[in-house]
Amino acid sequence: MRQPLVIDIHAHYYPESYMQMLVQYGYPYGTVYSNAAPADAEAPGATSYKRPDSAFTDLSKRIAAMDQQGVTVQALSVPSPWIFWKDGELAAALARAYNDAASAAHVAHPGRLVGLATLPMHDPNLALTELERAAGLPGIRGVGLGTHAAGRELSDRMFFPVYERIAALGLPIFLHYAPLTVIGGNDRLRQFQLGNLIGNAVETAIAAAHFVFGGVLDAFPTLEICLPHAGGVLPILIGRWDQGHRVRSECRHLPHPPSHYLRRFTYDTVSHSDAVMEYLVKLVGTERIMLGSDYCFDMGYERPVEMVERLAVLSDQQREQILGATAARLLRVA
Repeated sequence: MRQPLVIDIHAHYYPESYMQMLVQYGYPYGTVYSNAAPADAEAPGATSYKRPDSAFTDLSKRIAAMDQQGVTVQALSVPSPWIFWKDGELAAALARAYNDAASAAHVAHPGRLVGLATLPMHDPNLALTELERAAGLPGIRGVGLGTHAAGRELSDRMFFPVYERIAALGLPIFLHYAPLTVIGGNDRLRQFQLGNLIGNAVETAIAAAHFVFGGVLDAFPTLEICLPHAGGVLPILIGRWDQGHRVRSECRHLPHPPSHYLRRFTYDTVSHSDAVMEYLVKLVGTERIMLGSDYCFDMGYERPVEMVERLAVLSDQQREQILGATAARLLRVA
């Protein structure tokens, strides 16, 4: 009897071809992971980053890690694809390089890897062009977007044509924060890794708020959006959002209270808390939750399946939904 699929929606990949482009062109302040020199090393706060661990780039190591974890399929995404938005041609070239490499990874391991395309979102026309191209590549089953793009929030109307086409193509969106431009990242959250421990979770909620209050979810009722890190702080803030809808004029334009939109999102399991996951299950249901590992960052799960298996509140059917059934439907993985 065939075992049910286990699909990791939150797994990061740095293709070697993408890394070589960073080496060739250099990188601006804010880029994560490159062995190229900063564009302006003397700029205040400029920081160099080491090349990523080979686990990010080596597909054989990745497959071996998946086997150890009990993961059948990973959906590959690049953590910070929007960093070159000030250079439109380079942004588009990087997007093409990543998407081609993610597709090639799928071709090399068709039963194990699928890709989430990255787009040059600073320019909607370029984003649409790359979306059409990437959607036709083998193994591209979704889109990876940042929590903001080109200094604009995701509710900006300039992005609506891109959302419209993503929805028409039936591709889910996986959001991921911008690591060095997360809220508070340059001031109060600089110490103790608080930019990650706190800022990332808040950044996810800000992006979700713009999808809700900015009318994106109402405008595109079939658009599927997955929030990382179990939705960040969104689930615990939803009561405040509903109260704002009741009493604040800035929030009354929505046709429904914000809690109505909770089930328009899906959520991964990267919470590091059984209690948080049990609350999320109660809030949105297991059919809106998908396995995630944040591979292979240290703030992710080394054994993501074990966290789901130990949740006592789940039935076998609910556990199967989280481990792979929902992701299989959204990513069209059989």
